[in-house]
Amino acid sequence: MTRLNILRAIIISILALAPVVSAGAAEYDKNIGIQLYSVMDAMNKDPKTSVELLTDMGYNSFELVQWGGNPKVFGMDAKEFKALARRNGAKILSTHSSIQEDPSKEEEIMNNWRKLFEIQKACGGKYFVIPSYQVDFTTAGVKQMADYFNKVGKIAKEYELTLGYHNHSHEFNKLKDSDRLMWEYLVENTDPNLVCFELDVYWATKGGQSPVELLQKYPKRIKLLHIKDDFIIGASGTIDFENIFKQFYKNGMKEYVVEIETPKSLREKKNPDGSAYTAEQINNELFTAARLSADYLRRANFVK
Repeated sequence: MTRLNILRAIIISILALAPVVSAGAAEYDKNIGIQLYSVMDAMNKDPKTSVELLTDMGYNSFELVQWGGNPKVFGMDAKEFKALARRNGAKILSTHSSIQEDPSKEEEIMNNWRKLFEIQKACGGKYFVIPSYQVDFTTAGVKQMADYFNKVGKIAKEYELTLGYHNHSHEFNKLKDSDRLMWEYLVENTDPNLVCFELDVYWATKGGQSPVELLQKYPKRIKLLHIKDDFIIGASGTIDFENIFKQFYKNGMKEYVVEIETPKSLREKKNPDGSAYTAEQINNELFTAARLSADYLRRANFVK
């Protein structure tokens, strides 16, 4: 057996022992997405088994990672990966990738964007999200960033995709030459017809902001949510998921993805004999966190 097949057997046994959700299989009808970066190592090693594990947990929507313009999706042809997801009852919602602007290479960069959009279009996704971007946090710098996003967003629209931007915590710092928050300035200087926003509720909270208030202030600009916690969704008690979901639905939106980042404590975890956790052990805990996160969202009466 491969390591991931062993992992699959372990997690299936965990699922078998888990308490039955009161509403039964009907609760799997909820649309629960996951950013596949959450289990990136496992996806790269064995995408088929990883997809089967995630869909067995109730995830039925995927956000991809498309670094560097690689035409392969976790080693597979885009249409082949789309078929794998569909066979397991999942769809592709979006992907993450970014290309930094370079005015001296504009034609080359725009052609590279087109290649990325072609891959995402072949996967059947709706959104193409820039996960991070280097900017100097001046008014002029962020305005240039916004103009660049508008140009890229216009090309994305040719492929029937919507360009988005994903935040971390630092976007909620003030601009160097203004009292404006960088994220808000970016929202207000991008074209609503070309650029939307994926609000990472965890990082917004860590940046000192209320995700609920941001959703109230920009009800039509935030089309996607990253549902994230310290590790397992809902476990820390520090993120107001109930009111976040209620406001998001009130805004007429519904699409979100779970993201689980590997915490430093897990990367540095030791076995009783003092040896470092293996990649297999880390993957085991990541899949368990994914299952517990899906369980939380399925049970939550505020999640549709």
